[in-house]
Formats: sequence, C-alpha cells, structure tokens
Amino acid sequence: MKRCSLFSILAAMGIFVFLYLPMLSIAVFSVNASKMGLEWGGFTLTWYKQLFHNEFILRAALNTLILAGVSTAISTVIGTMLAIGMYRFPWSRKAKSQLNVLLHLPVVTPDIIFAVALVIAFSVIRYLTGLFELGMTAMIVGHVTFQISFVALAVRGRLELIGHDVEEAACDLYASYWRVLTKVLLPMLKPGIIAGAMLAFTLSLDDFVISFFTSGPKSMTLPLYIYAAVRRGVTPEVHALSTLVMIITICVVTLMQKLSPETK
Repeated sequence: MKRCSLFSILAAMGIFVFLYLPMLSIAVFSVNASKMGLEWGGFTLTWYKQLFHNEFILRAALNTLILAGVSTAISTVIGTMLAIGMYRFPWSRKAKSQLNVLLHLPVVTPDIIFAVALVIAFSVIRYLTGLFELGMTAMIVGHVTFQISFVALAVRGRLELIGHDVEEAACDLYASYWRVLTKVLLPMLKPGIIAGAMLAFTLSLDDFVISFFTSGPKSMTLPLYIYAAVRRGVTPEVHALSTLVMIITICVVTLMQKLSPETK
C-alpha cells in the first residue's frame, strides 16, 4: 500500500513537472538580461518595459480584450437563456437528447474544422449580401458560436443542483414568472453564470485557430501576434508577452474555480 502511494505521488509530481516546466522556463527567460541563447545574464525587467512601449503589441492587447469582452457578454446572455430553456421547458425525451447533442457538438468539434466551417459560412454571406468582411465582427461571431455551449453547460449544471423546489415554492406564494426569474432563479444561478462567463472569456483570450481564420488586417490579437513573432524568431519580448498572457489566464481560471457550482 505504501509503495502504491509513493508511486502515485511520484507519478503526479512527474506529470506536473512535465506540464508546467515549459511555462516556468518561459517566465524565467522573460526576466533574463541575456537577449539570445540559454545563458543567464542576470535579472531584468527591461523586456517588460519594452513590451509596454510597443504600440503594435498594445493595439493587439486592446483587440484581444475587446474580442474577449464582447463575445463573452453575448455568449453569457444567450448561453444562460439556452440553459434555462433546455432545463425548464418540458421537452420530450427525444428532443432533449437531440438538444444535448447539439449543445455538446461545439465542445468536441476540433477547432480547425470549426474555423473552416465559419470561413465558408462567412464567404456565403458575403457572396449573397456583399457585406460581412473578415475582421473583428467575424471574430466575435466565431467566438460566440463556441462559447455559448460552455456557458450553457456551466449554467445547466447549476440548474440541476438547484432543482425545482424553490421555484415551485415561489409560485405557490403567487409570485409571477418574471419575479421568480429575476428574484429567485437568476440570483441562485449567479455562481454558474459567472463561472461560465469566465470560462468563455479564458477560451476567447487564448484562442488562436478560429481567430486566425476569421481575422482581418486590422484585427490582430495577442495569440496571433505571438505566432507571427515566433516565426521570425523567439525574442525576450515574446517570452514576456507569453508570461503575461499565462498569468492572466491562470488568474481567471482560479477565480472561475472558486465560483464554480461544484465548490459551492
């Protein structure tokens, strides 16, 4: 038994080292005074200072925040409505099964297939209407299409924990459906809604494939900038930028974990 426990601990430590050592090395190189090579040249924050004075990077960061913020707001509203509609409406067993398949499809579909499908759809719309060029609008629509499922799944999990008893009690006290929704259901769903929104924001912040296929010349985001910069050669500024994106993502995921329905 002790040997099994020791082996499990060593295996877990090895997995964590394998997962997080590359990210730790990027953080170390972001404060390395040596610009090239693996040689340590001392501690410095010069690369972070240059990063915040780079107008191109700042514009990419602003585009990333706009994209993540707008798409998260839209997907949170639609995903919450979808979850409530799926869970509260008396669907037949067959219809509910089909809706579940449709809800999980964007989650399990590979990003590359999803991105190509979006490009084809946007091309058809542009051919028929002459509108909808690739750029920020197309990127927002593309992100919303896969974010909705993640928000709906998080909210639906919270709905299953709540059950129907509280709403039925409110209705027995002659509360209208609007009052039940705004004063009872939505406040109780708040942890699930926040968790779903943070998950959607994190996915949008880190997304590359869909952004790459739907972006325009004036809609560069941080993942796209990092990809282009790495192709020209990895520099300390890229390490600094990657470290900042990683820290923001970890903070959002940690906050999402604290607010998730399972921890309540």
